[in-house]
Amino acid sequence: MDMNPAETVPVDLAGRAYDIHIGPGLLARAGALVGPLLARPRTAIVTDETVAQLHMEALTAGLSAEGVEAEAIVLPPGEATKSMAKLTEVVEWLLDQKIERDDLIIAFGGGVIGDLAGFAAAVLRRGIGFVQVPTTLLAQVDSSVGGKTGVNAPQGKNLIGAFHQPRLVLADTDVLATLPQRDFLAGYGEVAKYGLLGDAEFFAWLEQNGPAMLAGDAAARIRAVRRSCEMKAEIVARDEYERGDRALLNLGHTFGHALEAATGYSDRLLHGEGVAIGIALAFEISARMGFCAQECPSRVRAHLAAMGMKKDLADIPGELPGIEGLLELMAQDKKVRQGRLTFILARGIGEAFVTREADLGAVRQVLGDALSAR
Repeated sequence: MDMNPAETVPVDLAGRAYDIHIGPGLLARAGALVGPLLARPRTAIVTDETVAQLHMEALTAGLSAEGVEAEAIVLPPGEATKSMAKLTEVVEWLLDQKIERDDLIIAFGGGVIGDLAGFAAAVLRRGIGFVQVPTTLLAQVDSSVGGKTGVNAPQGKNLIGAFHQPRLVLADTDVLATLPQRDFLAGYGEVAKYGLLGDAEFFAWLEQNGPAMLAGDAAARIRAVRRSCEMKAEIVARDEYERGDRALLNLGHTFGHALEAATGYSDRLLHGEGVAIGIALAFEISARMGFCAQECPSRVRAHLAAMGMKKDLADIPGELPGIEGLLELMAQDKKVRQGRLTFILARGIGEAFVTREADLGAVRQVLGDALSAR
């Protein structure tokens, strides 16, 4: 067997193209992969306490093997870190480290760290380069790719930010072994999303192989991460700034973000859990509006259930707002145009489409049914 079965997915953006490396043992090779991009052999790492404890030693050893020095700032884990206050702290720390315009910083963590560190890179000295080293399944398949960076506002998620593409992404699939099962499954919500939005064959493969992936099958994990990244890279290359096709990547997110806001961005509901429930709702609304057969939402929910995932509003503990409260939270979404909500609905498995013409009556009906089942 090849001792280094890492795979590479290119993100093809004119003038800002970069590679996503996917596979085992990439932390140990970080110096060899990042080194050629550095103007001088030093970098600064932004991470959180959980990741630092588990993996910092491996990353710094991988860098120093090629003579790259690194300092790190270690932040508290969790969504609350994605704030303007923490952004200020990170930027001022980077300035204290005398990070120059030609330097690179490393975002080492899940989606929160990737978004925050990427935004810090976007604004520091009017833009410096950064490398994504995602440590969760969610970040490896979604948030580390495509250049969306930012922090949350009291008014909603990701409302302050910038498009700033990384120079390189290193998705070391070995680190997924340390993820708690709940976090792995939350990330899996985004993996399933790719099949459901544009690749019915991939979704069928996930129905067969998802349980093995969850149980730790390394080859299945690499294949799922690679296919997810390929799909995201293709869509980002077509529509970097989300004027059209890129909105497909938000399948399940209009509902998911509203549910996250309703639960106070707390441990009651993780981002990927909100997305999974949101996808099930989007397929239910699609069936209710006659876009797809009722078998489609049934199949989506059957797969989520087989994986042991949250799939209904009833799976969220504690109080939730009513129908109008949820619609109001959905109206805070960044994808609102001229006051109209954007929905990503589906004509079938692997056939998502973007619309501003969703029947709000059907949306209210589906939300009402879901709330009354709680």
